[in-house]
Amino acid sequence: MVYQRYFVPSKNSGRTHIFKLNLSFMTKILLLSDTHSHIDDAILKYVRQADEVWHAGDIGNLKVTDAIETLKPLRGVHGNIDDHVIQNEFPLHQRFVCEDVGVWITHIGGYPPKYNSKVLKEIKADPPKLFISGHSHILKVIWDKQLGLLHMNPGACGKHGLHQVRTMLRFVIDGKDIKDLEVIELGKR
Repeated sequence: MVYQRYFVPSKNSGRTHIFKLNLSFMTKILLLSDTHSHIDDAILKYVRQADEVWHAGDIGNLKVTDAIETLKPLRGVHGNIDDHVIQNEFPLHQRFVCEDVGVWITHIGGYPPKYNSKVLKEIKADPPKLFISGHSHILKVIWDKQLGLLHMNPGACGKHGLHQVRTMLRFVIDGKDIKDLEVIELGKR
């Protein structure tokens, strides 16, 4: 929190101090995907450091999201391996605003300029500032100049799949800015 001090003339002493509270906060985000039923202390260590956790699908088992939700607020989508129980809990797409940043999370979304055909029309008509997908198990961060959006895929932090190193992303949303992006490597799968 930031306090700003203003001086206002007073009838008695000449000046009165008035403090105005600026309620702008930065939101620390942990972005993960493709857990495939795996959650461990290495992941939870970073969950504890975040303000919010976003999961880009292929959760695998609700024990993963339950463990996260006991520590921090969670937003997530289901992926192609997730059963009807997870699909009932998490949508296919999530569009929301975090601070002043429009966000769209989906599991199979593609990446610039090769977006998935199921999102292509909508992403061109109404692009978010931040487009997040998972599925590929390949960590990518790409700026789409044409649409003016940032694409993130955190790779995979689970132990199942073709990836060699387990990865996640963390970053800060500060008003309309996305900043302080870090790649987190959790070791070999």
